[in-house]
Amino acid sequence: MKTYEMIYALDAALTDEAKEAFAKKFEDVVTSKGGKVVSVDKWGVKKFAYPINYKTDGDYAVMTFEADGDAVKELERVSDLSVEVLRRMITVKA
Repeated sequence: MKTYEMIYALDAALTDEAKEAFAKKFEDVVTSKGGKVVSVDKWGVKKFAYPINYKTDGDYAVMTFEADGDAVKELERVSDLSVEVLRRMITVKA
């Protein structure tokens, strides 16, 4: 298993409960595929350099996890289906 980082930006207009639900959903995807979530670091609301889907602010978070490639593919699929996820990037942690 490799260590990955997923950085994602949610719509800043979401409620705190909705933001927590997304974090929980992403953690559940990793654990359901046999992975392990190492940490979740919430950066808070930051201004975008340019508008994304007519939004100027996003709530950023970084999730570090250990998993196989199947979990990464499923995370990409789940996050792409959610309109509230404005941007995401998954990288292998060196």
